[in-house]
Amino acid sequence: MGPTQEFERAARRCGYRRIAGIDEAGRGPLAGPVIAAAVILPSRCRPLGINDSKQLSAMDREHVYAAIVEQAVAIGIGSADVAEIDQLNILTATRLAMRRAVDQLVPPADYLLIDAVVLSGLTVPARPIIKGDSLSVSIAAASIVAKVTRDRLMARYHETFPEYGFLSHKGYGTAEHLAQLARHGPCPIHRRTFSPVQDVVMTSKAQAASQESPKLF
Repeated sequence: MGPTQEFERAARRCGYRRIAGIDEAGRGPLAGPVIAAAVILPSRCRPLGINDSKQLSAMDREHVYAAIVEQAVAIGIGSADVAEIDQLNILTATRLAMRRAVDQLVPPADYLLIDAVVLSGLTVPARPIIKGDSLSVSIAAASIVAKVTRDRLMARYHETFPEYGFLSHKGYGTAEHLAQLARHGPCPIHRRTFSPVQDVVMTSKAQAASQESPKLF
């Protein structure tokens, strides 16, 4: 069946009109930023083929993304970079990216539907929904916009760091990625607080220290 407008209709019955769905892409990868999107769709709008981004192929996501961009009342994109992820932790960085996405909405939202995450300090009401990207059309739209935006960004990073294969795995911890990480060490967009990357960094430091240690005999 896919996502519906049940949550959007409930908000409209309470008098809200600019209802934004919010979701993110990139919490799990070992490299690259986390990207959040906020999308306000018109009333009774359901772009053809819309679904949780994880349920769509890359080609289908691109097609639905184009429909969302054409039909949306407003779209906001926010990100938190690798330095912020390593400094704050991934959940806090995700919330930061989501707030930035909401701030980019023109016109602004008067109600937020958020995929699972609770945001504090908001100036408008919000409703977190577990598995919201499979239940709410607005959140599903945001999940697609965030995923396509991040995938395109990782494709550009692939041009700068082709040895890691970012074009295929988008920074996730695949066997291919882990092998290249062990071979080349981390690059500037790797998240050094994530354990596989941290393990490589610590191993490299230990090897360097052992080579520098003075020989006793």
